[in-house]
Amino acid sequence: MKATLADVNVRKTGGVKPSTTHRLSNDERRKIDAYWRACNYLAVGMIYLRDNPLLREPLKPEHIKNRLLGHWGSSTGLSFSYVHLNRLIKKYDLDAIFIAGPGHGAPGVLGPVYLEGTYSEIYPSKSEDVDGMRVFFKDFSFPGGIGSHCTPETPGSIHEGGELGYSISHAFGAAFDNPDLLVAVVVGDGEAETGALATSWHSAKFLNPIRDGAVLPILNLNGYKINNPTLLARVPNEELEHLFRGYGWVPHFVEGDDVDLMHQEMAGTLEDCLLEIRRIQEEARSSGKASRAHWPMIVLRTPKGWTGPKEVDGHKVEGYWRSHQVPLAGVRENPAHLKLLEDWMRSYRPQELFDERGRLIPELKALAPAGARRMSANPHANGGLLRKALRFPDFRDYAVKVEKPGQTTAENTRPLGRFLRDIMRQNPSNFRVFGPDENSSNKLDALYEVSKKLWLADYKPEDADGGELSPDGRVLEMLSEHTLEGWYEGYLLSGRHGFFSTYEAFVHVIDSMFNMHAKWLAMSEELTWRAPVSSLNLLITSTVWRQDHNGFTHQDPGFLDLVVNKSPDVCRIYLPPDANTLLSVANHCLASTGYINVIVSDKQKHLQYMTMDEAITHCTKGISIWQKVSNDQGSEPDVVMACAGDIPTKEALAAVVLLRQHFPSLKIRFVNVVDLYRLVPSTEHPHGLSDRDFDSLFTKNKPVIFNFHGYPWLIHRLTYRRTNHQNFHVRGYKEKGNINTPLDLAIQNQIDRFSLAIDVIDRVPTLEVAGAHAKEMLRNMQITSQNYAYEHGVDMPELDQWSWPA
Repeated sequence: MKATLADVNVRKTGGVKPSTTHRLSNDERRKIDAYWRACNYLAVGMIYLRDNPLLREPLKPEHIKNRLLGHWGSSTGLSFSYVHLNRLIKKYDLDAIFIAGPGHGAPGVLGPVYLEGTYSEIYPSKSEDVDGMRVFFKDFSFPGGIGSHCTPETPGSIHEGGELGYSISHAFGAAFDNPDLLVAVVVGDGEAETGALATSWHSAKFLNPIRDGAVLPILNLNGYKINNPTLLARVPNEELEHLFRGYGWVPHFVEGDDVDLMHQEMAGTLEDCLLEIRRIQEEARSSGKASRAHWPMIVLRTPKGWTGPKEVDGHKVEGYWRSHQVPLAGVRENPAHLKLLEDWMRSYRPQELFDERGRLIPELKALAPAGARRMSANPHANGGLLRKALRFPDFRDYAVKVEKPGQTTAENTRPLGRFLRDIMRQNPSNFRVFGPDENSSNKLDALYEVSKKLWLADYKPEDADGGELSPDGRVLEMLSEHTLEGWYEGYLLSGRHGFFSTYEAFVHVIDSMFNMHAKWLAMSEELTWRAPVSSLNLLITSTVWRQDHNGFTHQDPGFLDLVVNKSPDVCRIYLPPDANTLLSVANHCLASTGYINVIVSDKQKHLQYMTMDEAITHCTKGISIWQKVSNDQGSEPDVVMACAGDIPTKEALAAVVLLRQHFPSLKIRFVNVVDLYRLVPSTEHPHGLSDRDFDSLFTKNKPVIFNFHGYPWLIHRLTYRRTNHQNFHVRGYKEKGNINTPLDLAIQNQIDRFSLAIDVIDRVPTLEVAGAHAKEMLRNMQITSQNYAYEHGVDMPELDQWSWPA
């Protein structure tokens, strides 16, 4: 029979000191300690052994791996927390998952995952017997095996920890809209020094106790990083209490190295925290009033490398940085170290823990939860199993009316905001929108007609006048791209959907988070047991070419260069030139799984080129000739004018008009690229064009003037293997600019209409001499427009308001 809230008296001590009530009987404590010893034994075995897994014979050098890799120091704190959480899962029938923040903490998680049986179910070669344990040990940090993080191969993991700092934000992402879920997250004290982790403590201010689950952080202060003390471990408890109460948490302290006492204190404190979480939730749910809660957390002080060698060669190991990785080196060559290792492993008394077959004995096996209640088998940690497809309105209903191409303007992202609004309306419990205080700025504020910005903190009267705040909001805004990205990733990895928008210059804040998620997705694709999760959809707006007012610091389109470094099976880049192509792209991306979709679209008013039907066709192809602009039908062009991006498209079109005015017989083919990966050979990316199709579009020997949104060398990088690459002349951002008008910024970087037209004259052999007068005129127009901008502070109206001639 499962315990309920009424079964236990909740202490009202503020939750600072450890519990003095022994919650464990002697028999329970003995079994939990034995289970923990089994976890620790497995952790040491993973680091050191390739044979003799249960020490059924004396340890020999040939039983040891040739190369010792792994991190012992944080393993015991992780497994200690895991084992005690299992007790509460069974007692209260909890729905819980476990996140390991310490970067190389896999041994401390893989041990209990193996003992629960999940690992063997997914990987039959790692069976629960002596032979399976041998393979399990050998494959850890071994060529062809698994890494030392909680990688996608780790059952129950949604957080790798390859880069430190994101465990808390991932945990909250999983807890959002999962009212019955408990996310336990162990935070390493080295990890706690990162900026991303420090900011993520504020996540508690965004947890709605009615509709969300709970996050229980366990800050494991073991004192050291690789070979330095950690800051928080050298802070007195009084300061730590002030720090975390200032963040809005109620810290509970569990500390020491006496194993028996620590089991009792951890059992009591963990149970108190759980019951306080349930009290907060039940109070909010019974009253129907959501407000900011002060959630409990645990500060767990344990020695680094707890239960390992206390001293090696006269140097302190346990409780010091020397236990961080491999406490005993040179074991194969050093008989004394080999003896120390054997004594260390035998101190866990494996003969008491495993039977003759090498299986965990039944009385210990019974301590783990069963089925999907195992944290390693919980479907929330394999979110694709729970994912439900979004319900979509018809994106065509949000189209901008385009009667004649290039003659009317619209804010490209405004219709997208209305589309997202209605997606949120139709998906009220599994879709959220994330953005760093910029959704209104990015013209997505139609969202607030359906859902406000989540706000659980204090309110002021003036907030009612345009604040768009609500404790029930589903739009998450915080001026920390790190925290937002972590929430978003955790939300997706636990089976939901979302959308993220941010300014182009500052998307670099999450460069490395993008890297980590891309690697996670790429690795997950290779695992048949991981179900696909929703794609991460990233709208990059407030782009470089409209940052004339913000200056040089806001001008950087280089995120795209980073994206193309990642696996072609994972990444997609779209540059829709107008509102209807943006809607078509967004609809496709929101329905997809397993990708990172990067969409580049500015938020300001831009010319509109395509009807919705034309936009769908163009986006389906990803790259196409714009027939209404081209005049090379039935013959080879003299030049190909290509473009990707909204402002580059406008300037390329204007250049075509200028060229036709001066050279009516010049044959121009106009190519627009919306799917950037269409430029890559089909052998390198699933969206890539075949060489035959690429040559058909761009010719084999004609000049190609390519006007690009980003840094010009990226196009060269994508096309360097193509037949006609030597004739590609790319214009893009070249780190020129500050406080400029839009056209002046374009001129400084040579993506403007005049520079492009001059480039064509220089590249088309028949115009090199005949075009001299036209070049002079174009250069004069450039100078005139810049002088006008410097005098009046705006571009010449006839240039700024240019439209495609009827």
